[in-house]
Amino acid sequence: MSDIQAGCFSALLRPRRRKATTTKPALMAASEHPVRGPPPYSPAAPREGIYRPEVMETIEATLATLDVDLHQLSLSIHDHPELNFQERFAHDALTAFMAARGFAVTPHYLGLETAWRAEFVHMPGAKGARVVGVNAEMDALPGVGHACGHNLIAVAGVGVALALAAALRAHNTPGTVVLLGTPAEEAGGGKQLLLERGAYEEMNVCVMCHPMGGATQAVGFAPTLALQVINVEFFGHAAHAAFAPWEGVNALDAAFLAYGNVSALRQQLKPDQRVHGIVQGRDWTPNVIPDYAKMAWIVRASVWDDVVVLRDRVIKCLDAAAMATGCTHSITFGDRYRELHQNRVLAEDLAATAREQYGVPTSITGDVSSASTDFVTLPSIHPTYNIPTDGGAQNHTPGFTRASRTPEAHTATMLMARMLALTGFRVLDDGAFFEQVGCGAIPATHLHNDIFHAGEAVPRPRESGAGVYVVLGGLDVSWVHAARELYYR
Repeated sequence: MSDIQAGCFSALLRPRRRKATTTKPALMAASEHPVRGPPPYSPAAPREGIYRPEVMETIEATLATLDVDLHQLSLSIHDHPELNFQERFAHDALTAFMAARGFAVTPHYLGLETAWRAEFVHMPGAKGARVVGVNAEMDALPGVGHACGHNLIAVAGVGVALALAAALRAHNTPGTVVLLGTPAEEAGGGKQLLLERGAYEEMNVCVMCHPMGGATQAVGFAPTLALQVINVEFFGHAAHAAFAPWEGVNALDAAFLAYGNVSALRQQLKPDQRVHGIVQGRDWTPNVIPDYAKMAWIVRASVWDDVVVLRDRVIKCLDAAAMATGCTHSITFGDRYRELHQNRVLAEDLAATAREQYGVPTSITGDVSSASTDFVTLPSIHPTYNIPTDGGAQNHTPGFTRASRTPEAHTATMLMARMLALTGFRVLDDGAFFEQVGCGAIPATHLHNDIFHAGEAVPRPRESGAGVYVVLGGLDVSWVHAARELYYR
């Protein structure tokens, strides 16, 4: 897996409305698929007041009882930051917490050491009972720890799952709650690996949330950018930089030229496109011509098709640098994330609760945010919410690391958990609402199309020198859009 920090969800922007459809399209390869966005949805009927206020009372009481324990759990994860696929402390702390509260826990889930699953079932075997999934992220960032607040995301997921379980028991409602501990969101695509291995097959809906910096409380829903990680290695020939520089082939020169080429390309990028990268090396010293340099790039766009086009333009920049310097080079593809589309029916339901129960403003937008996530494509919501930060610090900064540990951040997270829990309960309890969401478990036979495995060769867009293209990891889930008559927004 790439060590590039590709993930994280933030920023907000405007909605587009499409007509509903009930036609089930045929499956085809993602490269042939004409769909550039999610299928249409059936808009939810407006309502006055929140759904079943007595259920919200149960949810609020449950989270109030758990508040101190959840805060301590959040602080313990925050104070033990762990990188992608290394979240052992968080894995053990979270699985122990859920097992102690009556959930059936599966550690080291589906062959991933730090993934886990916790399940609660009320009235097993009940006809028509549905399944709500909840994601709990855990990983931190190199150098800055929990600068994206995944300690808060983890305890938000725990709070939602426990509140849902309490509501199902108290109001005698059949249903299943599945809480997934999902490693490696910042790099590695942990949720996509879990998707490939079947973790999401049974879910009718999946929910989670993400903090961002803001002085006042607000909730937002927006699509995210698709992305592709590209790693390139340049191979030259070492020589004494003063005695015989003409004998060298400078790999660092290739990296500098490549960086300049991409910088020039940026002038022609569309507003919703991003290319950013870094230069890496080994054992460099100024009196030796470098024989090796490595670059890591992330290419983003609002839809996957545009990522492919932009990715190929970046590759030309890298090829040209190798040709100009006489280096050979190797290109590998790392994480690849599909754009995320929020389910508008679920978003509107949560927005109504935010507005009518708590007076929290909510934005439901159709324009893409400026970030990406490995959250999988099934009927889902992934709202952002604000936590206060010093000086307006935003995600992936030391200031946000400090903010994600504060009591105010925990309070905002628990408020978000209440709202997510009520929307999740409505999915399990309200059949008409369930139909409007357009949910249904994706058949297992649809979960393994268009998956590129580690080391699998990818066709080059054209012939160009000595470059080699290999996929290191990741998953394109555009096939999901054609797999079912799901009603997305």
